[in-house]
Amino acid sequence: MLLIIAVSGHAQKKMDRTLRLLNAESVPYIQVTDARDKDGVLFMDTRKKSEYDISHLEDAIWVGYEDFDPQQLKDHEIDLSTPIVVYCSIGVRSEDIGEKLQALGYTNVSNLYGGIFAWKNSGLPVFDAEGTQTDKVHAYNRFWGRFLTEGEKVYE
Repeated sequence: MLLIIAVSGHAQKKMDRTLRLLNAESVPYIQVTDARDKDGVLFMDTRKKSEYDISHLEDAIWVGYEDFDPQQLKDHEIDLSTPIVVYCSIGVRSEDIGEKLQALGYTNVSNLYGGIFAWKNSGLPVFDAEGTQTDKVHAYNRFWGRFLTEGEKVYE
């Protein structure tokens, strides 16, 4: 039990360092527990469609990263003041998409700190393409997968 806590804590410290290094914090972070408890929030998954299909947060809409198209937001008729939480694996790609959303006029955008990995590491559920709860999480690659300490890692 102590080993699990130590490994989890070590992974969290590495994630903290990585996010400080790679992000400008141009999109305010929101912690997993705060995002989970926030009323009326719209989750947007900024990962590849293949990652989203393996698992995503419940009711999250896929907006992609390289495939991001502002037109699809118009298709969803999202009010500019809607509370939006963008996420990816740990929060790097989602910051970029959050910046694009802000530039489009969305005023209530947050970046999920630690992304879907922190969500799953906190014991919260994720869902597959059919809407069924799953233990699988796309771990992106072996380097990024080290931040995922819970669930079943899936690599393409």
